[in-house]
Formats: sequence, C-alpha cells, structure tokens
Amino acid sequence: MEITDKINSDLVADRTLVRTWLNKIPANNFLTPHLQIDYKEKIKVLLQKKNAVLVAHYYTDSKIQSLTEETGGFVADSLEMARFGANSDASTLVVAGVRFMGETAKILNPEKTVLMPTLAATCSLDLGCPVDEFSMFCDAHPDHEVVVYANTSAGVKARADWVVTSAIAVEVVEHILASGKSVIWAPDKHLGRYIQRKLSSEDILLWDGACIVHEEFKAKALLDMKHLYPKAAVLAHPEAPLNVLELADVIGSTTQIIKAAQSRPELQFIVATDHGIIYKMQQLAPEKEFIMAPTSGEGATCRSCAQCPWMGMNTMENLYNSLLLGENEIVVDAELGRLAMIPLQRMLNFKK
Repeated sequence: MEITDKINSDLVADRTLVRTWLNKIPANNFLTPHLQIDYKEKIKVLLQKKNAVLVAHYYTDSKIQSLTEETGGFVADSLEMARFGANSDASTLVVAGVRFMGETAKILNPEKTVLMPTLAATCSLDLGCPVDEFSMFCDAHPDHEVVVYANTSAGVKARADWVVTSAIAVEVVEHILASGKSVIWAPDKHLGRYIQRKLSSEDILLWDGACIVHEEFKAKALLDMKHLYPKAAVLAHPEAPLNVLELADVIGSTTQIIKAAQSRPELQFIVATDHGIIYKMQQLAPEKEFIMAPTSGEGATCRSCAQCPWMGMNTMENLYNSLLLGENEIVVDAELGRLAMIPLQRMLNFKK
C-alpha cells in the first residue's frame, strides 16, 4: 500500500498515526546550493515560456517562497492566493501548497491550466471531512446554513452555502447568525470553538476535525515558554486548541499574524502556527525575534515540530518536473466546479 493511501485510510481513526506515516516521506529540499541555483534558473525559464505564474502559501519552504517572489508570483494565505489566481493574466497557475488550494484555483479559473508540484500534498482537515459523511451530517440538520473552511475538497465546498478562510470566518458566521439562522461549521473544531466563544453563540454545530500541526501546540509548555520570554507577545492561529488561544496576545489568520508582528511594539514573539510563516515575518520585521511555540512536553526530542509535512512536499525538483512535463494538473469536474463556485464567490465578495 502506498504511503499516501495509508494516510487516507487511517486518518479519521488515529491522527497521530498520520504523522508517523508522513515521517517516512522524503524531507524537503535536500539539494546542494549549486543544484538549488540550477533548478531556480530552469524554473524561471519555464515560467516565462509557458506563461505561468507561481502562487505559494506562507507555510511552504522558504526557498519556494523566495522563488515565487523573485519571479513575480504571489505568497499569501489561502484567501489572497485565490484572489491573485483569479486576477492573474497568466494562462497557467502553479500552486505551491496543498491540494485544496489547487482545486480552489481551478474552480475559480476553469479556463486556466492549474499545476501543483505534487498532488500528494493534502491536508488533515480535508481528509478528515469526507464528502459523503459530511453530506449526511448536513442532511440531518436541514435548517442550518453550511459554512466550510477553505481547507476542504471541491465536493465539500459544493455541498456548502459558504466557504471561508480564518481571516473572515468570525465575520461570516456572525453575519449568518444575525439573520436568524443556525450554522454548521466544518471541519476544524478548534477554529469552530473559537468562533463559538467569540460570538457567544450555541447555534453552531461543529464537525470533528483538526489540523495535525496546530493541534499539537501545548498550553502548559507555552506557559513555561512565556516565563522564559516575559517580554514576548504570543501570536496564535485559531486552529490551535482553545487553551493555547487563551494564552495568546493576538489570534488571527496567517496574514493577520504577520501584520501584528510588524505593528506591535514587542521585539520578541512566540508564534503558534506553522514554522513556514517565519520566513515572511523575518523579511518584514528583521529587527524582531520570532520563537516557535512548543508542540511537545517534557522529555520530547524537539521543542517545536510545527511544520506541515504535506506543505514540505513542495520541493524545487517537484516544481521543475511539474512545469517541464505538465504533470500534476488539477482537474475538477465541470458541474462540481460550478456548484463549488457559488460559496467560493460568496467568500470573495464578502470582504474585498
């Protein structure tokens, strides 16, 4: 059985098993400096030749983010990635991230070719929300408005009334509740609980899903770290557990966290989200120090292992091969794409 097949079959039963299997996947970018430069130059040529543009997420490897910026592409959170792809003049979008991001790009740009460095890069939130099971859950609560996180498959999006990212999740749910409707929220239960608490509402039903990176942040270890760095502010993504969020000075999307690092007066920050975000934070606030929040307790072999292994599968080599051979193209059924476009367009129109 392939490693990725094993991940798919075991995820819902045991999330810790997923990380064990993912550790067997080759790590990202073990290239010599010479090979890295060689790949970069070849990729730059191919991007021009194929009228292609790179779109990368903040959680990808710093080398991928740097190349994206150098070639006129765009590094952002999933909402802004979607906006950029829809507005780009390029005929080919190369999405460095995880599969749902590539699917979203294709749904928004059905006439464009959408490639990814690898189609194996998925997301525990996506895998933990199978469309058939989720549809049954929604059918059991027909009076609820269905709001799904962007970290879901095209099929789940097509079943939803709204798609949101963490940047607008609270505002969209608040908007729906104000109209007198109840909400089904999926798939991230931690973000869902944060929304429940933020809005003081019990009219939100939660799907039982979680990000295998953010779920690993530990409140007790974070409290110990705050004592080590008493002048540091804690920046946390709302996918982290609620007891971690209670210790945060700022809770927000990746973009909101980056902006907070720039605007707040502190010179030290403890960061409770994927390690990939540090590249952009250091770039925009080079005078400040960023410390990863702990994902492990006493006796652990690492203080923080907060790196999405699927994001790490976006390598220079994979990116080059995808462009050269036209491999790893994202294909979305036309009718499914039409249905998924409705809640996605609501997301894009909600806050421009």
